[in-house]
Amino acid sequence: MRIDLHCHSTASDGTDTPAELVRKAAAAGLDVVALTDHDSTRGHAEAIAALPPGLTLVTGAELSCRVDGTSMHMLAYLFDPDEPALLAERELVRDDRVPRARGMVARLNELGVPVTWEQVARIAGEGSVGRPHVATALVELGVVPTVGDAFTREWLADGGRAYVEKHETDPFEAIRLVKAAGGVTVFAHPGASKRGRTVPESVIAELAAAGLDGIEVDHMDHGDDTRVRLRGLAADLGLLVTGSSDYHGSRKTCVLGEYTTDPEVYGEITRRATGAFPVPGTGGA
Repeated sequence: MRIDLHCHSTASDGTDTPAELVRKAAAAGLDVVALTDHDSTRGHAEAIAALPPGLTLVTGAELSCRVDGTSMHMLAYLFDPDEPALLAERELVRDDRVPRARGMVARLNELGVPVTWEQVARIAGEGSVGRPHVATALVELGVVPTVGDAFTREWLADGGRAYVEKHETDPFEAIRLVKAAGGVTVFAHPGASKRGRTVPESVIAELAAAGLDGIEVDHMDHGDDTRVRLRGLAADLGLLVTGSSDYHGSRKTCVLGEYTTDPEVYGEITRRATGAFPVPGTGGA
């Protein structure tokens, strides 16, 4: 089985619609794909309706968190999307995205970059607006060559010249909320140091003690040494190890199935989840 547990669609900052995503996942030879848009489950229904035969969909979301001043992302799988407390928290995070993006546009204007809110809103479309959309605007204007080049201290990285904070969930609270909604939690790309400061291993140990299920080890932003270190940490803490592409369509260079999750780990994730179940494809539109 080929299992990719971290993908994005136009429901957040990907460039493929949910329907396009699942069709491409099947064409890439995947058996299981997870749709984990940022703080949103809006793409799930479309993905399920278009799910090809032979492909299973894991519903989820990537939750925006912050601990001790450091941003981090928490992958949440197979939770009940209508559970009131978790839904309210996701809406709180999403509602803060527009003023935050407007603030980044204003800071870029102060730096002499002629980006406009209308440009960013056009790029975001119906998705949850975020830094990748602002970064894409910088690419369109020729300020940086790629979206990744916008995530530096010069521009949009944490603490960068045009960075604006947003509401982010305490990860310990995120674990509690997801668990209460019957879901499973995995710390996304914990060693992605090029994105900014990373969470110390001592905090990951505290998260594990609070119920964190796993960490994403095999990821494009982790070098070989980082993967070895994270595997050792996971073993010490009794955490599951996942791998995934973090696919965003044409917005990033990663491809579907570039990194995958072991079937036994996937089986354990589905065993632990009680809020929702993987959806097998029966032949969508």
